[in-house]
Amino acid sequence: MMPLLITGTSTEVGKTVVTAALAATARAAGRTVAVCKPAQTGVAAGEPGDLEVIARLAGVTRTVEPARYPDPLAPDTAARRCGAPLLTLAETTAALAGLADAEVVLVEGAGGLLVRLGEFTLLDLARELAAPVLVVTAPGLGTLNHTELTTRELDRAGVRCAGLVVGAWPEQPDLAARTNRTNLPRVTGADLIGAVPAGAGSWHPGRFAAAAPGWFAPGWTRRYLGAGDTDHRVPPVTARATA
Repeated sequence: MMPLLITGTSTEVGKTVVTAALAATARAAGRTVAVCKPAQTGVAAGEPGDLEVIARLAGVTRTVEPARYPDPLAPDTAARRCGAPLLTLAETTAALAGLADAEVVLVEGAGGLLVRLGEFTLLDLARELAAPVLVVTAPGLGTLNHTELTTRELDRAGVRCAGLVVGAWPEQPDLAARTNRTNLPRVTGADLIGAVPAGAGSWHPGRFAAAAPGWFAPGWTRRYLGAGDTDHRVPPVTARATA
């Protein structure tokens, strides 16, 4: 199965928790899962980063992190500040090749689509792998513009958008969030295939793993994760998903 790349419309939109939810959904269907974070910033050696969050929530044991830098900055800037060489596209594709025997391989980017992970962006990696990109977006004001810019750039580069996911759907959505849920597919031409409840990253792993498959359209999970049926409608975030 082709790797699935996960990007965001910006930083702090929920990419890590969405990646964990995807991993949990695939594992619930009996798939073997591996996760790659090409460049982790803002944590020192030995400190837990995004992969540790994903491992805790989803139970994934196979992860790879080709580069890590202590400053909480874009990876290329963080690398320069600590005197480290910039991560290369070749190094990253080699790391992913080592995960090729996993049935589902997820790749979480840093920040947005055009953030420099080193000498390249996640968009460059997607083109190199001919891999689809899932876009994690925010629910509130500003998200229509940010999401449309991201999906336009994917389209311009000839990279398939695998869909949109709201990374932190509020328990009590305001008017902007409710209308954005309808308007995001309209302005981008991409399906809204999931929504993760706000705060889910702090849940107990058992609760998280049990709820995660209900956050994504089953037909989409069948196509991209080898799980679910053929219904492409996105399920609502309901009491069943958040209890």
